[in-house]
Amino acid sequence: MINTLLGDRYKLGQMIGTGGMADVYIAEDIRLARQVAVKVLRSDLARDPSFVARFRKEALAAAGLNHPGIVAVYDSGEEPAPYIVMELVSGHTLRDLIHKGERVPLKRALEIGEGILAALEYSHERGIVHRDIKPANIMITDQGDVKVMDFGIARALADLGATLTSTWNIVGTAQYLSPEQALGEIADLRSDIYSTGCLIYEVLTGKPPFTGDTPVSIAYQHVSGVFVVPSKLQPELPEGIDVILSVALSKKPEDRYQSAGLMLDDLFKVGTGQALTTTIPKVKISRRKLLIGALSSVVTVGLVATGLFIARPSADSSSFPQIPNVVGLTQADAEVMLQDYVVTIQRAHDARIPRDRVASQIPLATTRAQKGSGVVLTISDGPGDAIVPADLVGMSLIDARAALAAVGLVVSRTEAVPSDEPLGTVLQVIPEPSSTITAGSGVVLQIASGQIEVPLLIGTDAIQARTLLVQAGFLVNEIEAYDANQPIGIVIRQAPDAGTTQTIGKSVTITVNKAP
Repeated sequence: MINTLLGDRYKLGQMIGTGGMADVYIAEDIRLARQVAVKVLRSDLARDPSFVARFRKEALAAAGLNHPGIVAVYDSGEEPAPYIVMELVSGHTLRDLIHKGERVPLKRALEIGEGILAALEYSHERGIVHRDIKPANIMITDQGDVKVMDFGIARALADLGATLTSTWNIVGTAQYLSPEQALGEIADLRSDIYSTGCLIYEVLTGKPPFTGDTPVSIAYQHVSGVFVVPSKLQPELPEGIDVILSVALSKKPEDRYQSAGLMLDDLFKVGTGQALTTTIPKVKISRRKLLIGALSSVVTVGLVATGLFIARPSADSSSFPQIPNVVGLTQADAEVMLQDYVVTIQRAHDARIPRDRVASQIPLATTRAQKGSGVVLTISDGPGDAIVPADLVGMSLIDARAALAAVGLVVSRTEAVPSDEPLGTVLQVIPEPSSTITAGSGVVLQIASGQIEVPLLIGTDAIQARTLLVQAGFLVNEIEAYDANQPIGIVIRQAPDAGTTQTIGKSVTITVNKAP
C-alpha cells in the first residue's frame, strides 16, 4: 500500500508496525505538511458493516480525547479499508521493553503505571473505557513519556463481542483480561483497572500474574486462580505494592479500586514513601467456585460456537458459511437469521443498544463457522438505573468520585463556589442525592472553593508534576520548550510560581523540556 493516497490527503509511506488487527504506516498529511501514523485495519474486519459503523463512531469519540497521556486521533476513513490517522509518536511500545527482559527500576515502573492511570482517569471521566489495556497499547516516547493508544479500535471490537472467541490471536491479550471479560460479562472502567494491575505486575516482576499454554487456561486463572504477590518474586519491593496489586487484581469489580484516580493516588504514596490506608479485600471461596462454574459454561459454549477458534481459524474453515450480523435485531428476528446454528441467549445491561435488541454476538459477524455450531447472543436490558448516593454532601471530591463510580455514575463537571467548608468539600449534587437516573450518566458536583498553594514543579519530571497538580486539585496545561542545559522530560518553567496561591480547579501551566 506504499504511496497509496487515503482520503485524498494521507500518502502512505513505509510500514512501521503490524499486528493481528491492523498495519501501521508512516504517512504524509499533504494538506498540513506533517507526518502522521495511519493504522489500516484488516480486510476481514473491513467487510463487517457493524464493525465499520461502530468503528466510525468510536474513532470520533477517541478523537475527542485531548490528553498528553493519550495518543491523539486526528481523523478516520473507510476507503479502501477502515483507517485511523493518529499522532506519530517517536518511541517504542511497553511490549518491546518487556520483551527485552530488562529489569525496570521501581521508580520508573511507578511512573509508567501513573502515566497509564492518569490517561485512564481522563478517559473514564468522559465515559470512554479502553477495554484492551496491554503492553502493546502503551507507547513510551523517546523522552520517556507514557501514552495510551487504540481507544477507538479496542472499544469498537469489544462492543461487537470480541472476547475469548475472537478469530484473531488473543494469547497476549488473555494475560491482561479481567475476570468479567473472561466470563463474557460487561466490562466497565474497573476492567481497565484490573488490566492495568496485570501490566504493572509484569513490569515489576518480569512476568504477568497468570500464564498458561492457551487463552482458556489463562482465563481460568483470571477467574479462579491466586497470583503470587510481587514481593515473593522481588523481595525488595515495598509492602504497599502487594496491597495495590491485590486490590487492583480482585476477582470482583466491586472489590477493586473504583476509579483510576484512587489507584493513581496509592501509586504516588508508595513512590513517596507514604503509608497506605487501602486494605486488601477478603476472598470468599464460594464465590470462586461460582466463577469457575460460570467460566466453564461460557468457555464450553465458546468452544462449541467457534470449533476451538481460540487463536486463528483452521485453514479448512474457508468452506464454512459466514455467520450473519444480527446486532441490533430483536431476538426473534436474530433467531430466524441464525436458524442453521444453536443459539444461546444471555441478557445484560447495555447503554448503547436499545432494550430487547441484540447487543453483541459471539462469534463475530462474518466469522466462518460450521452449521449446527453454537452462537451466543447478548440481549440488551437497556442501560439500567443507578441511584445517586445519599451521602455525597460533605465528602471530599476524591471520595465523592469513588462513591459515584461504585454505583456506575461519573462526575461530569465540578463547580467551585465560595464556602466556609474545607477546600474541595462537596456542597451540592445535581441531580439530588437518592435520585434514580440512568446508569453511566454524569453528576455535577458543587465544591468548596479556596486558595491552594501551588507546589514546586521545576526540576521534576513531567509525569510526577502532572500527578502533583491533579492531586492538589488543579488542572494541567502543558507546553513544550527546549533548553540544552536541562535534562529532557523535566519541568523547566511553571506558572503561577511555586508558593503562590490559586483557586481550586484552576489551571497551572508547566513547560516540559523536549528536544527539537
